[in-house]
Amino acid sequence: MQPHVSGMSLRRQVFFWIGVLAVFVLFLMVFSSILLPFVAGMALAYFLDPVADWLERRGLNRLMATVVILVSFVLIFALSLIIIIPLIAAQASEFITRIPQYISSLQQLIAGADTNLLPDWVSSQIDAVKENFSKLLTEGAGFIGTLLTQIWNSGKSLVDVVSLLVVTPVVAFYLLLDWDRMIDKVDSWIPRDYVHTVRQIARDMDKTIAGFVRGQGSLCIILGVYYAVGLSLVGLNFGLLIGLFSGLISFIPYIGSMVGLILAVGVAIVQFWPDYIYVFLTLAVFFSGQFIEGNILQPKLVGKSVGLHPVWLMFALFAFGALFGFVGLLVAVPAAAAVGVLVRFALSRYLESDLYHGHAANLPWEVNPGLEEKETSSAKVDGQG
Repeated sequence: MQPHVSGMSLRRQVFFWIGVLAVFVLFLMVFSSILLPFVAGMALAYFLDPVADWLERRGLNRLMATVVILVSFVLIFALSLIIIIPLIAAQASEFITRIPQYISSLQQLIAGADTNLLPDWVSSQIDAVKENFSKLLTEGAGFIGTLLTQIWNSGKSLVDVVSLLVVTPVVAFYLLLDWDRMIDKVDSWIPRDYVHTVRQIARDMDKTIAGFVRGQGSLCIILGVYYAVGLSLVGLNFGLLIGLFSGLISFIPYIGSMVGLILAVGVAIVQFWPDYIYVFLTLAVFFSGQFIEGNILQPKLVGKSVGLHPVWLMFALFAFGALFGFVGLLVAVPAAAAVGVLVRFALSRYLESDLYHGHAANLPWEVNPGLEEKETSSAKVDGQG
């Protein structure tokens, strides 16, 4: 009788957590338009909690550590808002208006390429490629313009700038101040029979999320500054904008760096051609950046223990972004990390179970070897008879 009760208990737990997940998803869908300052504040508190712990170990109390951290953060953000943001906004506005001109110039360069010195079959293939590429550039220009317009409009509709700038620091302040107490309170709610398991899962989730968010976030900032400085030194138009954009989207595996490279090289070709040395310098900035990322920054800042597969990460970003908008993009990485940890935990339990090792009893699909042998013997006797 006891196994039946245990099975019912497990079934109830499964239904309970499925219900919690459904309520969480419904909550995100209903309140996604107002959640951004709160999610941003929570992310900021989580990001800065290790700094607060470090200051506490140096003698500051939690309140003073929180005040010092947030005042420093607000000052840095305000300086960026005054100095860097207007420059980036001006470059972004001009870049959007000049996209059609760049596309037209690229089409003319491609159409004017001399293929007479090549064999006929190569020339015919190149002509076909040029025609298709010109169509692709035209369609791509329209797509990029529409995409940027939608991003800008959705950003204005979803993000109330005043609430974002005012509410986010307030939320971050209170969460950062009470972070350790909140963690202890949640820990006290865990059923005592499962406390060690849940703590281990939570530690794995924290390690995965922290390794990606803190490590990858630092990596993106460093790469963005490197690309912006490098492209600006080359003399590339919109070098600051393209460099920062390339660095900040590098958290999307492969796609981020490829988009930045294509943008930079396209602008370099239009701006400098036929002086191809600057095109090579632009390529050198990106290739050296990829080398630094792969061999220095990635091992040091992110490490190999993050456990987020690129395909799974891209799926989470697209899925949560489509479902919940910009808030979904902020939630996607923690959610993907949590699901990944839970799947690995379930798989490890399965590999340790009797079901995997073939010792499970009373399974409806299990074949009894003794019964099978007896049935085989009976069949042989009947055949001889």
